[in-house]
Amino acid sequence: MTVTTGTAVAGGFPPPASTAGGRGEVTQLRVLHSEWIKMRSLRSTFFTLIAAVVALVGLGALFAAFTAAHWDHMSARERASFEPGLTSLRGYFLAQLAVGVLGVLVISGEYATGMIRASLTAVPRRLPVLWAKAALYVTIVWALMTAGAFAAFLVGQALLSSQHVETSLGAPGELRQVMGVGSYLTVVGLLGVAIGALIRNTAGGIATVFGLLLVVPVLAEALPTSWGNHINQWLPSNAGQSVLTLHQEAHTLAPWTGFAVFCLYAVAALAAAAVLLRQRDV
Repeated sequence: MTVTTGTAVAGGFPPPASTAGGRGEVTQLRVLHSEWIKMRSLRSTFFTLIAAVVALVGLGALFAAFTAAHWDHMSARERASFEPGLTSLRGYFLAQLAVGVLGVLVISGEYATGMIRASLTAVPRRLPVLWAKAALYVTIVWALMTAGAFAAFLVGQALLSSQHVETSLGAPGELRQVMGVGSYLTVVGLLGVAIGALIRNTAGGIATVFGLLLVVPVLAEALPTSWGNHINQWLPSNAGQSVLTLHQEAHTLAPWTGFAVFCLYAVAALAAAAVLLRQRDV
């Protein structure tokens, strides 16, 4: 009779150390793969991202076509302030809402369904789940929104060429504008993920994203000029959209300075979400 003190194994021999500890080990790569499967299996993710691309390209084309059709009736002042590149990229304003909302849903949706318990049980250290969700989402958003920005620019300039007021990617600042749209929307997505992890509620997270991107800048316009000139430029969306401007105006941040400030907002929110994820119950 053979007596064993460990787990019973066929043949009475323990498994090799490499297979015993390797199969169930949780690594960041495996967490990324798991999150990728979850993300691509949701139809809402696909349709929301497609809606963002359609808004970016479609609205840009609409603004460009409208401008070309009414160019002959525009005043000299309107023509002087006209920016052909930015006109074809105006769709980013609506696209940011879709990107921000989906960023919230990436994590708040699991809290709503209770799936987050399974995710964090499988990954007890918790933070790899947050890093995986954030990394995957910003990668997808950057790829799609940057491609969409280039498409919007090219379509818009083709429409404006009927009035010979188009520009090109080689013109000063235009490539920065196009790449800036993709980068700005990527940070909006990261901010959405961070807010979703902080609030853990879909409605609250979406309301917060809308408030930061749309409501707060409007309310800040009501401030006295002496205050507004100093405060408005540091608001998240205003700072981030500095990268889309060709010429720095008074009381605004330089393009890359403003974008860096916007990135700091998103990183700070994600860091706060990481701290709370470690401390709070699921």
